[in-house]
Amino acid sequence: MLVIPAIDLKGGRCVRLRQGDLAAETVYSDDVLGVALGWQRLGAALIHVVDLDGAVAGEPTNLGRIDAVVKAVSAKVQVGGGIRTMDTVRRYLDAGVARVVLGTAALLDRALLEQACREFPLRIVLGLDARDGHVAVRGWTSVSNTRAVDLLKSLAGYPLGAVVYTDIAKDGMLSGPNLAALREVVDASAVPVIASGGIASVEDVLAIKALGSRVEGAIVGKALYEGKLDLAAAIAAAG
Repeated sequence: MLVIPAIDLKGGRCVRLRQGDLAAETVYSDDVLGVALGWQRLGAALIHVVDLDGAVAGEPTNLGRIDAVVKAVSAKVQVGGGIRTMDTVRRYLDAGVARVVLGTAALLDRALLEQACREFPLRIVLGLDARDGHVAVRGWTSVSNTRAVDLLKSLAGYPLGAVVYTDIAKDGMLSGPNLAALREVVDASAVPVIASGGIASVEDVLAIKALGSRVEGAIVGKALYEGKLDLAAAIAAAG
């Protein structure tokens, strides 16, 4: 199982939020490239980059920094946040991004998701962000009436590369993942699952791995930046 460090970009800097609250940010570094290279040196095979500004704006706003990361690292990079058009999907994938994450578009623009999957099979990742079990969109600023598991089941025939499931209440809280919700997602998913939100220890990583072979990875953010989790140790435990 992969342990995947997260780089969340806001205002061109590497930040972390609490429960998706854009006003509750902690800035960890202005040197985004240095952060990415650091995670690679510690063994990261995949880096998860989120354009937080783009997620709210509905279009990419940190393209330059993301391009620099992709060019500088040999690790694979997957990108989410503000990807709402095929032009943006193509732009990222043509620039060397391994996979793009579609969240808002998956719920609100099914035609875009269908075209993206058709044009780039297995390179589109579903970003399934949930608050109290319901899908959140537009940078988590709006919560829909659609249950996350129902949306996932409706996409069973799509050639998705994976699904990233984030429990927003756990995100940035260092309180452990929502294993019950993750288990429900794993059981409902026809594609590999990546867990996100609340992961704070090697024990959390092992608990996610124990959910089964369909679990591809675990995204870790705040615990790494605050030194509560050693990336190399987590990778070794998950391997």
